[in-house]
Amino acid sequence: MSLASIYQQQKVAVSCELFPPKTPQGDVALLRHVAKLMEWSPAFVTCTYGAGGSTRDKTLDVVQAVKRDFAVPVASHLTCVGASVDQLRQFLQEALQRGVDHIVALRGDPPSGANAFRPVEGGLQYANELVALIRDEFPEFGVAVAGYPETHREAANSEADLQNLLRKVRTGADVVLTQLFYDNQRFFTFRDRCRALGIDVPIVPGILPITNLSQIKRITSLCGAALPDTLLQQLAAREDADWQYRVGVDFATQQVAELVKGGVPGIHFYVLNKSLATCEVLERVDL
Repeated sequence: MSLASIYQQQKVAVSCELFPPKTPQGDVALLRHVAKLMEWSPAFVTCTYGAGGSTRDKTLDVVQAVKRDFAVPVASHLTCVGASVDQLRQFLQEALQRGVDHIVALRGDPPSGANAFRPVEGGLQYANELVALIRDEFPEFGVAVAGYPETHREAANSEADLQNLLRKVRTGADVVLTQLFYDNQRFFTFRDRCRALGIDVPIVPGILPITNLSQIKRITSLCGAALPDTLLQQLAAREDADWQYRVGVDFATQQVAELVKGGVPGIHFYVLNKSLATCEVLERVDL
């Protein structure tokens, strides 16, 4: 099944994003959590790709294991960071050989210590160039790209950010997976602006259920997502892990229910290699 057709054939397609564990124990735990997520029949599972290509092989190991053990379509992230075009080709060829179905094509963040992105010699500058490489030379892959309801941190403004997204879609992206957010109105406004610009592929909201206040503050500070004041106040009302988990899952449940009512084609869950919070949200929303 092609990536685009997933959202034509399912009312609300669920997908999940993993990251490569750092230890053998983490590998075992990850597959245990993926087994729980499989109870909700995700349309595909993705795995991130470390800064500077630091987890290139591990990313492929993860998606290969998930596909082998659970017979679910898988997607590997791929960035332009620290890689020449030849190295990107080598990765894509290996991904094909390992049975990867789709690629999440990203420019990637600047390496640690760098204040701006600069391609290596023989590398690519923009994500749309990576999409073009995949489309031209590896048409077997479905291609997902990133969208930013609250605007990419490096974009000059929201209009420039949308033009960047339009280039990625016109180059051949099948679907847009968004950065996490906690204000649904920002997503709906973003979706409306995309449609007005001619971006007609599925736009899938990315959701991260909050389970810990300090953790989500750190994550949102890195990606630029805003936390509503009322949500912050609720989370901070008690220094209790169970309380923060409950507040976060309740909020995510309401958020997903509203998005589904608003006609989204799918939900992309950032599961942080866990399953409990996402599974509870899925059960309560009855996806």
